[in-house]
Amino acid sequence: MTRMVYGLAAFGVTVALIGVGTVLTRPNASTPAMEVNWVASSGSIDAPATVAPQATRALNQMGEYLRTLKTFEVKATISREVVMLDGEKLQFDGKADLIVQRPNRLRLSMTSDRKDRRFFYDGKSFTLYAPRTNYFATVAAPPTISQLADTLETRFGIDLPLVDLFKWGTPDGIDGQLTAANFVGPAQIDGATCEQYAFRQNGADWQVWIQSGEFKLPRKVVITTTTDEARPQYSAVYTWNLAPSVDDRAFAFVPDKDDHKIMLVDAMKSNKAAK
Repeated sequence: MTRMVYGLAAFGVTVALIGVGTVLTRPNASTPAMEVNWVASSGSIDAPATVAPQATRALNQMGEYLRTLKTFEVKATISREVVMLDGEKLQFDGKADLIVQRPNRLRLSMTSDRKDRRFFYDGKSFTLYAPRTNYFATVAAPPTISQLADTLETRFGIDLPLVDLFKWGTPDGIDGQLTAANFVGPAQIDGATCEQYAFRQNGADWQVWIQSGEFKLPRKVVITTTTDEARPQYSAVYTWNLAPSVDDRAFAFVPDKDDHKIMLVDAMKSNKAAK
């Protein structure tokens, strides 16, 4: 049994950063130039948290750019840690493939050694499909992806994977309550020139690598929960296609003859009935 299952923002992002026994301190004169704001140290002196305008500005610019994308595909290689009751950490890897056509089309596949899930949203209905067991559930859906994410969470207890791609730079995003934000330095992610930023908020440390230039795409995210002494970590590396070839059929679920329909439990109705 685990004491925490750490997944993403399900696909999206939740809570990440430097391991136990490490604190963040301001650089001194001997610090390399690229480590401009934060440095890892094994000492015990904590430094005052700073929110650098450069870092928050970069985060907002990334969010604004993502909201300009009408149709795109993003593939993610994901690694997450699960902490056992005795403190042992296990690591599980998976992959995600998300295709979006704003404002109301989405298809997502999530695969790992243990699970295979497919999400279909065509602007009118949402379907969750488990191809390994041939079970699927379909419910009526609201008219936008953002509203869909909220409905799935509040009514059905489902976190839409990669949901943070739609919420960065908004009041509902992971960046809503920052206590520290800093520029780390230049980096390379899968051959793309990026800038690395580190952030802190209540319960989470996290990093994002943003592609340099006019295409302000997140290329990597690392998130760590700080409320657990084991500091379980989630990471995702993104590969983008900004001109995928898709039509409306890609977002509609059509069951096979061997598929079986089941019901999604409406948590809101269940809670009212319990009262």
